[in-house]
Amino acid sequence: MSRRSVSMQHLPRAGRWAIYIALAVVFAIACAFLSNWQFTRNQERSGQLALVAENYDAPAVPLAQLIPAGGELDPQDEWRPVVLTGNYLADDELLARNRPHGGTSAFEVLVPFRLDDGRVLLIDRGWVAPGQDQPVPDAVPAPPSGEATVVVRLRPGEALPSSGRSAPEGQVPTINLGLIADTVPAEVGDALEQSAYGVMVSEDPSPATVPSALEPPSDDPGPHLSYAIQWILFAVMGFVFIGYVIRTERRHRREDAEDAEIAGAESSDDAPPAPPAPRRRRDRDAEDEDALLDAAGR
Repeated sequence: MSRRSVSMQHLPRAGRWAIYIALAVVFAIACAFLSNWQFTRNQERSGQLALVAENYDAPAVPLAQLIPAGGELDPQDEWRPVVLTGNYLADDELLARNRPHGGTSAFEVLVPFRLDDGRVLLIDRGWVAPGQDQPVPDAVPAPPSGEATVVVRLRPGEALPSSGRSAPEGQVPTINLGLIADTVPAEVGDALEQSAYGVMVSEDPSPATVPSALEPPSDDPGPHLSYAIQWILFAVMGFVFIGYVIRTERRHRREDAEDAEIAGAESSDDAPPAPPAPRRRRDRDAEDEDALLDAAGR
């Protein structure tokens, strides 16, 4: 025996409508979750922009004021300028590869800087383009030799690449301070500050040629707020759509009922006339009695 497939049309009307409304509720819950996620990202982005606006052009202070010996960078101090005095360790220079600058996969120039107190801070001096005939740069501007005073903005280190990609000797795939500490000589790596590195603002003395400066952080708030509002509208549209489906189904049922009533009336008009009702035969005794009464009345 074949089993009939159950479809929405075979369900009772109230059952179908309950399923429609349940689907709209589930869809609205999913939209609410996604909208809240976008609102959260918008708040995070707004916090980042406020932090940049407050710290980016703040007066430079000594590094020890923000990161004392044995301390770490406070996230609220990101982008704060600090002034350093010491000398570059040019022999330990590294290149961070595949950095998006100038429309190319550029290289950022990373050079450890030893401070007067013995600590080492990694400094990103800027970027250089790939070479004309080879992927590595044709030339990398050298840092100033001897004692220098450098102003940098503090940034936290980057995560290791999730893909596990590596880099050739003398290069790193990302500015991960732990990885760089393991790449440079041990006496430099042991003294390297692990919570932050510096993005160069200025050098004194200033060399004749320097890498191209890194672009300032973007002030674009991103599309998160508009996406959050769109998800709310999608949730409302889900209920509007279900209401439209229910209303359309009710209209179709009403129209079908009216069509059936009209068809029934037309079939009644087209039917042949009903035969006349048979005449009832009078009772024989009643006829005899009528006859006697007529005779007596004469």
